[in-house]
Amino acid sequence: MSERKLVAAAIQMSSTPDKGENFQTAERLIRSSVAAGADFVALPELWSCHGLDKVYRDNAEPIPGPTTKFLGDLARELGIYVLGGSILENQPNATKLHNTSTLFSPDGQLSAVYRKIHLFDVKAPDREYLESKNIEPGEEIVTAKAGPATLGLTVCYDVRFPELYRLLALRGAEVMTVPAAFTLQTGKDHWELLLRARAVENQAFVVAPAQWGQKADGRWTYGRSMIVDPWGTVLATCPDRDGHALAELDLDYLDRFREEFPSLKNRRPAAYDW
Repeated sequence: MSERKLVAAAIQMSSTPDKGENFQTAERLIRSSVAAGADFVALPELWSCHGLDKVYRDNAEPIPGPTTKFLGDLARELGIYVLGGSILENQPNATKLHNTSTLFSPDGQLSAVYRKIHLFDVKAPDREYLESKNIEPGEEIVTAKAGPATLGLTVCYDVRFPELYRLLALRGAEVMTVPAAFTLQTGKDHWELLLRARAVENQAFVVAPAQWGQKADGRWTYGRSMIVDPWGTVLATCPDRDGHALAELDLDYLDRFREEFPSLKNRRPAAYDW
């Protein structure tokens, strides 16, 4: 029986308002992670453009569009699965954008699209954020295949909503993807904590590529891209610079773990009806 394994890379970068510059950085980091052995590469949230509101609006694209073509072409050339972090998607006649994650298969085809459900409308310690000013929330929960693994697609602030991850797990997700641009203030206390919690409670791997450093609007992002296993162990993480976290995801181990420690099977849904 063949082994079910996936070598994942969580890309870390500090994106700017310059889309061309970000494309060059993303391609360099994708190629370096593939050279290190990755067959599944994930980019962070808003990797193609990170800046002010006007810059976001000016650089939003349809899906499919130029950015998805760029990612699909790389996936095909390198023969890998690519999670396109997220980009800002504009749709015909829409007044707001979507914060949208995309997945590409090794043949270069767009195989899944997820639109961020939970929007970051909070008063954080450093400043107030109102993502819903420009972004429309998505409505669909999305799983997709990447080789032997079933992925559960999420974006950044979604990680604070465990019900989404439980539904993904119940739909078969074995690897949760969390491309993010976590703020420095919240990230230093909550980023690793939340990622490990989502991994443990859903008995799943978590692949979390992130933005790091100061952005054009003055905000600081936390970085520390990481990969977590179902026990909650951090398998790999990034220091404060461009790079990638790389780890092998052993899905046979995940099967054994879920069988030996069957917390998902031990659920009692009838007791939760409130």
